[in-house]
Amino acid sequence: MNITICDDNIHDLTKLEILLEKYKTLHSNIDFEIEQFLNPSILYKKIQEDKLANIYILDILMSETTGIELGNMIRTHGDKNVIIYTTSSDDFALDAYHIHAVRYLLKPIQENQFFEAMDYALSYMELRKVPLYSIKTKDGLISVPYSNIEYIENASRLLHIHQTDGKTITSIFIRKSFEDEVNELSNDLCFLKIHKSFIVNMNFIQKLEGNNITMKSGAIVPISKKNTTNVKRQYLLFLSKQFA
Repeated sequence: MNITICDDNIHDLTKLEILLEKYKTLHSNIDFEIEQFLNPSILYKKIQEDKLANIYILDILMSETTGIELGNMIRTHGDKNVIIYTTSSDDFALDAYHIHAVRYLLKPIQENQFFEAMDYALSYMELRKVPLYSIKTKDGLISVPYSNIEYIENASRLLHIHQTDGKTITSIFIRKSFEDEVNELSNDLCFLKIHKSFIVNMNFIQKLEGNNITMKSGAIVPISKKNTTNVKRQYLLFLSKQFA
């Protein structure tokens, strides 16, 4: 595991490194490498090159590139990397929220607060090991566990993620094809694209009949006529593996 810290104040940067080393000593079962950056512009270029750390501890107020700018760049590569912000001002809490930072620590940083932030960051990383489908919405990037998705519908170039709890998440306007948008799900054995506008989680199929699938929620999803035979075959294969 890699942890990157970035602060253009050498005193604060050194303090963060000392805290990390102490945390590592107290948790002998956790192994990580620390990389420091005094110049945020150098880190920015590294992120642009898709050379990412698992956890970032970033100061917000820096002269050349702000921690918010670094966070936005990290988020263009996905939402699996954990971000902890440190700052001398609470004026940027809302910006940190939109970047999905897990903690916002005010300087001078207290050891107990820092250790709690690290505990949470590591727990958060464990949860992120569950397969997640990320979708861009008007409220920002939202990640949904595969196991919570019942089916996805493409309507007027908007993705509607129908979840097992009955809630629906709607994407912003998609520019890629539906096939490209759900490609990662198509590679999962539980998901099956049954129509040019629908992909279903086979774990939640209640009944397959004719050219329709009834989901456990009661929703009826159409199967394209040219794909009916293949869908039935793939579903039977899925069931046979479930009960093998």
